[in-house]
Amino acid sequence: MQRVMLAIKKKWPDFNATVGFFLLSVFLVWIKTYWAYKTSFSLGVKGTLQEFILILNPLPTAIILLSIALYFRGKVAYWLMILINLIQSIWLFANMLYYREFSDFLSLNIINSGGSVENNLGKSIAEIISPFDFLVFLDITILILLVLFKRIKYDKVIVQKRFAALTTLFGIVLMLVGYGISSKDRSGLLTRTFDNNYIVKYLGLNEYAAYNMFKTKQTADVKKDADAQDLNKIKNYLKDNQALQNAAYFGKEKGKNVIMFHLESFQQFLIDYKVDGVEVTPNLNKFYHDQNTLSFDNFYNQVGQGKTADAEMMLETGLFGTASGSAMVNYGTSNTYQAVPAILDQQGYTTAALHGDVASFWNRDNTYKSWGYDYFFSKPYFKNADNANYNIGYGMKDKIFLKDSAKYLEQLPQPFYSKIITVTNHYPYDLDKQNISIAKTKTSDKTVDGYVQTARYLDQSFAEFLNWMKKSGLYDNSVIALYGDHYGISENHKAAIAKLTGKKSTTNFDLANWQKVPFMVHAPGLKGGVNHTYGGEIDVMPTILHLLGKSTQDNIQFGQDLLSPNRRQIVPFRNGDWVSAEYMKYGGDYYVTTTGTKIKPKEDPRAKEIIDQTQSYVDKMLTYSDDVQTGDLLRFYKPKDFKKVNIKDYSYQRAKGMSLLQKMNKEHKTSIKAQHDNKSTLKDYVTDAPELGGEPQTIQEVSSSSELSKTDENNGEDDGANATPTTDIQQ
Repeated sequence: MQRVMLAIKKKWPDFNATVGFFLLSVFLVWIKTYWAYKTSFSLGVKGTLQEFILILNPLPTAIILLSIALYFRGKVAYWLMILINLIQSIWLFANMLYYREFSDFLSLNIINSGGSVENNLGKSIAEIISPFDFLVFLDITILILLVLFKRIKYDKVIVQKRFAALTTLFGIVLMLVGYGISSKDRSGLLTRTFDNNYIVKYLGLNEYAAYNMFKTKQTADVKKDADAQDLNKIKNYLKDNQALQNAAYFGKEKGKNVIMFHLESFQQFLIDYKVDGVEVTPNLNKFYHDQNTLSFDNFYNQVGQGKTADAEMMLETGLFGTASGSAMVNYGTSNTYQAVPAILDQQGYTTAALHGDVASFWNRDNTYKSWGYDYFFSKPYFKNADNANYNIGYGMKDKIFLKDSAKYLEQLPQPFYSKIITVTNHYPYDLDKQNISIAKTKTSDKTVDGYVQTARYLDQSFAEFLNWMKKSGLYDNSVIALYGDHYGISENHKAAIAKLTGKKSTTNFDLANWQKVPFMVHAPGLKGGVNHTYGGEIDVMPTILHLLGKSTQDNIQFGQDLLSPNRRQIVPFRNGDWVSAEYMKYGGDYYVTTTGTKIKPKEDPRAKEIIDQTQSYVDKMLTYSDDVQTGDLLRFYKPKDFKKVNIKDYSYQRAKGMSLLQKMNKEHKTSIKAQHDNKSTLKDYVTDAPELGGEPQTIQEVSSSSELSKTDENNGEDDGANATPTTDIQQ
């Protein structure tokens, strides 16, 4: 035994030696990165080969980066290795937290745009973080202590430059070997993927960072080299894939106001969902099933890294968010757009966006000018917006915000187009006790269980606003559209998702359908019903414009009218996955959409042909949309009856905004307030918000003022209190 121990000791690296300390550092960086891969990221590793690649991929850059220290001597070499380890650990730690909330990795664009989204993010990070996350810094702490207390001593022997160079070269060769193996398992790895998970799984987190920086630089160069000819192939593509207008609906709501409700983090599964037999969203359920509401039950969010900003981009412009970062942040200030607000403004509409937070969030204060919004009522327009009791962390509480928003909507000259951005149902789904009216779910996941409580609060807030619309007269001449912007519960909470959906476990089929969000369009007299067509956020722009009688035939936009009789029922996701009426692809798996049966395309020639055609369609759509965004190609395009937006014509400063609103109100006299002899209708706005004098909520009993009253249900149009859809539309 003694001989064995002596042999091991003889072979064991001397960590006092520079090379020994290097080997120890490489091992520690490698093992904690692999640990993070397995515990913090959902990379979809399948099979022995992919597992081997995952084990291998942290090593090359660990060797390459740490070998930099071998070119130095003594204490400099040791502390440089510790510093490199620390930088690696911070990068790993940041991605662990970001991925936990957004199911994606940090990009250069996201880091650069941090200023536009950092407002109150501390609250979310406090909820996301786990004590186990700090294990990535444990080895550094130990190494520092060992060096400081001289348990590891500096080696004064100079490492030969030749050895250092060979070590660096070995790391590079190892990286190329890994890339070669990966390319065989995943052909076109760096040329035809939109999914960052693939890059990290096959190449590594550091390689992803380098690739992302390269793509960001490449994107910046695209705009410089772009010209009008680049639009030709895109126009041909859109012409070949154009959907017909639905004659029964086109122009049906012409001349009406449009009020778009942005339902933060609201998922489709909440519709008709119950906790302990109690409906989570009774008012939205009633609205969803109303005979005058078109509701879409196969409607998916299609956001990427930009999340909320991507949803807004698609709905307003018909363009996808970009593959990396937020298009609103990166291009919203400088790009040319032909967006819904500008289109309708040039058709005689007043346009306004309302958000109870800072105007700079997601670069809205600049992007909205590029989109042609006349008004942006943000935080400075709302009294007591800084009051901590009125604020949820990402802006004003919905009940207070919507009541204050009514003051501006009643002054807008009609017809108007408005977007109202709610925020209370935002992660981390934390609500003060006085506003809670339903019990938490019991998934044992603290991130998930409060979700139904903030969703219920949003539901009550919407009901109060709807009641005011009816009393003020605004309801009778308005189209009300509601959409969920993105998932509320990320697919990283698989166990909780299974419990919420009553399943033992979740598959990629379940996770694909978990991306569904509500989309509803309501107007008095509109022929409603539940529509089963497959669509997503990219399709909202043509749907709304066609209802208003505005053709999108000349627009560069990638959606198709959800009501079109010949629309292609294909829903691309930002990462290149997709859902169609027949098949779906998600996380590398393929399924029959209607049954959830998992299939292998190679074993079914018919399925393979359809799937290949669908993938080509999806890849082209995403690529062409990116080309429009990154090349700012709309600067070369002049559609009929559209005047280019000049951002210098807009100002969202409160003083200027209020002055313009008063002036427009006097000139046009078509606002709701003007129709009431210039008297405010806010006396008719009833809210039970405790902050404004209402009674605190209780879980046992829901305040009646938060539900649609019987008087309102029977006032004019049938609100569908007991109604079922008159039609069940499927296309």
